[in-house]
Amino acid sequence: MVTSAKSGRSTHSPSKTESSRHDAHSSSYGLRREALSPLETLAQSVSTIAPTTTPVATIPLVCALAGNGTWLAYVLATTAILVVAWCVGRFARYSSSPGSLYSYASMILPPWLGATAAWSLLLAYVATGSSVIGGFYQYANMLLRDATGHVISTVVLAVAVTAASMWIAWRDVKISARLMLWIEAVSVTMILIVVLLVLARHGFHGDAEQFHLRRMTGSGLRLGLVLALFSFVGFESATTLGAEARDPSRTIPRAVIQSAMLGGAFFTVCAYTEVLGLRVAGQDLGTSDAPMHVLASVGGVPVFGLLIDIGALISMFAGTLACITAAARVLLLMAHHGLAHGGLRTTHARNETPGRAILVTGIAAVLPAAVLAARGASGLDVYGWLGSLATYGFIVTYGLVCFALPHYLRGKGVSHIAAKLIPALACLAMLGALVGNLYPVPEGPYGKLPYIYLVYLAAGLLWFLLHTRPKIAARSTS
Repeated sequence: MVTSAKSGRSTHSPSKTESSRHDAHSSSYGLRREALSPLETLAQSVSTIAPTTTPVATIPLVCALAGNGTWLAYVLATTAILVVAWCVGRFARYSSSPGSLYSYASMILPPWLGATAAWSLLLAYVATGSSVIGGFYQYANMLLRDATGHVISTVVLAVAVTAASMWIAWRDVKISARLMLWIEAVSVTMILIVVLLVLARHGFHGDAEQFHLRRMTGSGLRLGLVLALFSFVGFESATTLGAEARDPSRTIPRAVIQSAMLGGAFFTVCAYTEVLGLRVAGQDLGTSDAPMHVLASVGGVPVFGLLIDIGALISMFAGTLACITAAARVLLLMAHHGLAHGGLRTTHARNETPGRAILVTGIAAVLPAAVLAARGASGLDVYGWLGSLATYGFIVTYGLVCFALPHYLRGKGVSHIAAKLIPALACLAMLGALVGNLYPVPEGPYGKLPYIYLVYLAAGLLWFLLHTRPKIAARSTS
C-alpha cells in the first residue's frame, strides 16, 4: 500500500520516474524485477518436478501397481496435468505475483477458500522439499557405501543439503535458476541416452506385453495413476516467479505448459522402456531397488547406471533448492496479505530475495526429514510419506484454481466453450485423484497423512480467522 510522505515537503509531487519506480517496487514485493530469462523461468518448474527422480524412484512404485499399464498410467496423468496446466496458464496470462496459484484462487474465491489455497500450496512445496531431502540422504549414503564402505549421519546430510539450498536461494535467484537448469539438463540427457540404447537393442518395435496391457487390473491402474501424478507436482512453480521473470504474462504460461508436456513425454518413454528393459534382464521393475543400473546394463553402458544415480542425487539437491525458492515466495505474499507474520515480508536489500521466508521454509522442510532420519526412517520412506502429504496440498490447490477460472475469464470477457469445459474436466480429474488417494484407505503411515493435512489446514484457517478477518472488518467500517 502506498503511504504519503511525513516530511515537511507536503506540496512536492513525485516525478513520473519516481512514481514508476515506487510502483515497480510495490508490485515486485521487493524482489528483483525481470531478472530471469524464459529458459531460467522454465528451470524453476522443471527442477521442482525433479524429473531425474521419477525413473529412479517413482516409476518402480507405479509399476508395482499398474504393471504393463505403467506407460498408460503416465499417459493419463499427462493428460490430466495438461488440462490443469491450461487453466493455470490462462490465469498467468493476465496476472503475475510471487503467490502463484494462491493469488489466482484468492482473486475469485471467498477469502477462506483463498486461505485454504495459500496454506495448501505452502505445505505442498515444503513437504515436497522434505521428500527430496529424504531421497538425497538415501542416495548419498548409497553412493558413499559403494565407494568407501562407510556412510554419513543421515541427519547431517539432510541439514547440509538444506543449508546449501537456502544459501543459494538467498544469494541470487539467477544463480539458483541457472544451477537448477544445468543440473537437470545433464541428468535427463544421461537417462535419455540409456533409454535410446535399450530401445535400439530391442529393435524399436512395439512391446506386445505392454500394448495389450496383459495382467493389468483396473484398480491397479487407478492407484498407479495417483502415484504417476506425484511425478508432476510442482510443474506450476514457475508462477511463483511472477515478479522476477521477464515478460511474465508470456514466459510463465509457456513454462507451465512446456514443463507439463516435456515431463509427460519423458516419464511415459521412461516408463515403457524400464518395464521392457527389466523384463529383458529377467527382473521385476516393481521390486527393483536400482532400476537404472539394470537398464544401463541392458543398454550396454553399465557405467551410466552409476552416473545416473549421481545425477539423481544432484537432481534431489536441485529439487530441494527449487521447493525452498517457490515456498519462500508464496510465504512472502501470504505475509503481505496478513496470512503469515508480517516480519516475513522483508527482502534482502542487496540480493532482493526473501531472506526470512527462505529461512522459515528451509527449516520447515528439513525438520520433519531430520526427525524421521534420526528415528531410523529410510530416505525412501521419507520420500514416499512426505511426497504423499505434499500431493494433498497440490491436488486441493489445483482443484480450487480450476474451479475459480471460469468466473475469472468471464470477467475478462472470455466465454467460449473451452473456458467452461476444460476447467470442469480439470476439477473432475483432481477430485478423482483425491478420491484415489483416500480410497481404499492406505495402510500404515500413509493412512495418517490425510489427518495430518487436515490438522495443518485447520491451524492455518484459524490463523486466518484470528488475524485477517478483524483487519478486513476494520477496513470496511473505516
